[in-house]
Amino acid sequence: MLKALVLLFLAWVCFLFYAGIGLFTSGFLLTRLELTNHSSCQELPGKGTLVGSGRGEPGACWTAPRFSRAVIVLIDALRFDFVQPWPGGPPAPQPFLGRLDSIRRLLEAQPQHARLYRFLADPPTTTMQRLKALTTGSLPTFVDAGSNFASYAIQEDNLIAQLNNTGRRVVFMGDDTWEGLFPGAFSQAFFFPSFNVKDLHTVDNGILEHLYPTMDRDDWDLLIAHFLGVDHCGHKHGPHHPEMAKKLNQMDQMLQTLVEQLENDTLLVVAGDHGMTETGDHGGDSKPEVMAALFLYSPLPLFPRIPVKDPEVVPQVNLVPTLALLLGLPIPFGNIGEVMVDLFSGEGDTQPLATALAQASAYHLNAQQVSRFLHAYSLAAQDLPPEELKRLQNLFTSASSDYEQLLDQLKTGEVREADIQALISQLRLFLRGARTACTETWARFRPSFLLLQLLATAVGTPAGSPGPFSVPWLAISAWALTATQTFYSTGHQPVFPAIHWNAAFVGFPEGHGSSPVLPALLVGANTFASHLLFSVGCPLLLLWPFVCEGQGSTKRKKASGAEVEGEKEEEPLMEMRLRDSPHHFNAALLQLGLKYLFILGVQVLACVLAASILRRHLMVWKVFAPKFIFEAVGFVVSSLGLLLGVALVMWVDRAVGSWFKRLILSQES
Repeated sequence: MLKALVLLFLAWVCFLFYAGIGLFTSGFLLTRLELTNHSSCQELPGKGTLVGSGRGEPGACWTAPRFSRAVIVLIDALRFDFVQPWPGGPPAPQPFLGRLDSIRRLLEAQPQHARLYRFLADPPTTTMQRLKALTTGSLPTFVDAGSNFASYAIQEDNLIAQLNNTGRRVVFMGDDTWEGLFPGAFSQAFFFPSFNVKDLHTVDNGILEHLYPTMDRDDWDLLIAHFLGVDHCGHKHGPHHPEMAKKLNQMDQMLQTLVEQLENDTLLVVAGDHGMTETGDHGGDSKPEVMAALFLYSPLPLFPRIPVKDPEVVPQVNLVPTLALLLGLPIPFGNIGEVMVDLFSGEGDTQPLATALAQASAYHLNAQQVSRFLHAYSLAAQDLPPEELKRLQNLFTSASSDYEQLLDQLKTGEVREADIQALISQLRLFLRGARTACTETWARFRPSFLLLQLLATAVGTPAGSPGPFSVPWLAISAWALTATQTFYSTGHQPVFPAIHWNAAFVGFPEGHGSSPVLPALLVGANTFASHLLFSVGCPLLLLWPFVCEGQGSTKRKKASGAEVEGEKEEEPLMEMRLRDSPHHFNAALLQLGLKYLFILGVQVLACVLAASILRRHLMVWKVFAPKFIFEAVGFVVSSLGLLLGVALVMWVDRAVGSWFKRLILSQES
């Protein structure tokens, strides 16, 4: 019974620590509320009509579609400088420079048909989070990085759902991550396993086998091809390896063939979901990781003006409302992106007034949708700052009033381009202010989350007399610090790019199939092996007094020379010592566990304090948030290992006790 109470009390202390970590996580690694509202063609996001909306035209919804079909080529980890035209002649100094020459030729030969952008991703730069942003227009928060290994269906309104709702046919080929995010959403799909980063060609070659025949058919409205070879090459070799040049050359040939097959009513979108570091990794917020590439092309003139020399920076969420309106779809309900206004023009460069009117109409429609979302979100979550909401609402009301006046002026023909540009500036200010407010709200920190963590640390402080089996603080501290030292000495670091992903293939060089469970367990075991082994072995420190006693008696014997040859001094058995004081043994085991949890809790608390103090630091998502996650997960693993180790020692103690009882009974009989 006493043993069970010891385990229960240790489990209760662990629960207090877990509650403290959970409370801190809720304030530090915030998640936003995902609304399930959906936009529909039958209901505009706000009052009023649209300038030249063309809602009566075939295929029109909120506004008339500019394109009947679109092809989205997603090249995973396509960093911007992989696409940026190389000004010098060959050979380029790096394998990844100047390889996508077909894009350079299109930009030079058809400047009004093609445009290259710097495609800015929001951290975390993991594939699943980027796909959510690219289809919903939302901002996945940092804590969602963990769900990259357990993809779940997107419940929020998104482009794929809107295409299905309006009867459009979506064909997909490539990364099987999409299968978990959009189950049953594709009229035709060719999924290929994505986890084996050592495989550079299976996914890409599989896509190429189906891409060109699909382009020749008429049974699709949106075609998505998600290539993985560039990303896998980065993970396996890094961007500076000659294999990267081969993969980019393959992508260049694919794009060149694809452009030749495009019809006039089709928009081509080539994008990277994120970039990569100089070692080929991603997940953080460094510039090489967040700066991807976006390339747009149409066989017909797409832009009213020739682009500026330096490519514009476009947040990734801006692609969602842009594609929705270009294809004649409702903008997804939770979008906070801003339309790429250059793609909304009137009758060309000779009609600047018509272009300005079309852009104002697109901006106003986008602003109505964002205003509706802010209102619904504030009612459901009530965490948006009321003052900022009021300011944004006043700004939107003023812009909407000006838009209504613009409609009245159109009837009399007294519209000036300067007035339209002023309205566009107002709407742009509202949209960017709304996005900033949402970003700050979903990254707001609460200082009260420290209270329970401090309480847990205080409760975990052991008290009481040492007893005959007490383990010194120095030994326990050294044991805990050795576990941490082993974590670092085996090549681990508390950052996501440093995780040993190759551990997922130990014993499975050919891959695991489609299930990510076993690879995730292998990677987790490799990362936190030191925490688990040292915590399970911690109860063995109860042997410390016997080891010291044995060493001391041996030294005394050698010093005195009292031992006689052939004569052995009988020493008490350790098991007998434990049997003589069972209550002291259980108390010492409890005290050992509390001391170890206290030391681990202090480490977590120090990390929590550092993250709290530096929560506004520029490196918070790159350094302090990953450090906290690793420390928290390490604590959970260590505490569970400690409970397992204590239970094993108790089981052995009980078995030995039963053996002694049987031995005594047999001697008495």
